[in-house]
Amino acid sequence: MSILERYIAGNLIRSWFVVLLVLGTVFGLIALIQELDRSHGGYGVVQVFNFTLMSLPHQLLDLMPVIALLGTILALAGLDKSNELTIICCSGVPLWKLLKAIAIPTAGLMILLWLCLEFVSAPLFQSAQQLKSSTRNDNPEVLPNGGVWSKYRNRYIHIGKMRNGKIPGNIDLFRFDDEGELILAISAHTARVSPDRRWQFMGVRKKALIDGEFQTSHAEQLEIDNLWSQAELPTLSLSSQSMRLSVLYEYIAYLKANEQAHEDYEFTFWQRLTLPVTVAAMILLATPISASIGSRRDSNLGYNMAFGALIGIFFFLGSQITYAVGQLLHVNYLLTTLSPVAAVLLFSAFMLRRMRW
Repeated sequence: MSILERYIAGNLIRSWFVVLLVLGTVFGLIALIQELDRSHGGYGVVQVFNFTLMSLPHQLLDLMPVIALLGTILALAGLDKSNELTIICCSGVPLWKLLKAIAIPTAGLMILLWLCLEFVSAPLFQSAQQLKSSTRNDNPEVLPNGGVWSKYRNRYIHIGKMRNGKIPGNIDLFRFDDEGELILAISAHTARVSPDRRWQFMGVRKKALIDGEFQTSHAEQLEIDNLWSQAELPTLSLSSQSMRLSVLYEYIAYLKANEQAHEDYEFTFWQRLTLPVTVAAMILLATPISASIGSRRDSNLGYNMAFGALIGIFFFLGSQITYAVGQLLHVNYLLTTLSPVAAVLLFSAFMLRRMRW
């Protein structure tokens, strides 16, 4: 890496960190104040502070495109204001070398974001949700939102509790015939789960339709196959936002194999996976906005930052509208998530062609 590349990379990294610190402080305080209004019982000030701190990386990842955009504008507009970009241009450095110097720290940031998505933000957000659930609820074993439902062909299963993320409880299983008539209902207190997706129901009450009448029987144990595996059990109490990328990918495969609704999980997966690409596109867009030498006398840092913030707001709103329309019209997930990024890249290419260097 040349001296110029190191210098530009250093300015970019410092500016990204400054914007990250400022927005992290602002949004962290807002989240803390909102969460304090929901505190009660065992969910006190200390627990609220810990929850906010652990969920902040997840929130900042959603803001990373805007952070990268504003940070890049701050760095390059600062160099432009001090005439350093003018000196670089007049010394014969071509535009592609400037873009290369910007691309090097951008590639490092993209790798860092993928690592954070897998190993930092998701585990911390999962821990934050578990902390909130265990301190706010009287019975932390009860799964949120009324428990978890699953469908396999004509069989439906509901789980109401999950102890330690591994032991299911309050289990109900229903089976219907091809005409939609209930023919079997099973309730169990708990279950032992084997790695091959076989469950051993414990404390079983069974109602079966025999000769047009339901007959009730009881059993200590009953084996049911093709349910969740041991590795998938901890994900049942999680939202899609708190899953690692690898776990989310495996869970989507399970839902598809069992013909269950997977659209929301698939959109979340592709949004998370393409987030670093979105960040890179926003950095590219910031370059012609803040580093156009010919407009140096007419531009100022405040104007560039305001323009960048406006672009960030429009990008966020446009992305949300695109995702909602894509889900409504059942458009391909990858196409839907990459459409806003493609629009930014096209606009960036147009701006770069008009850029004075």
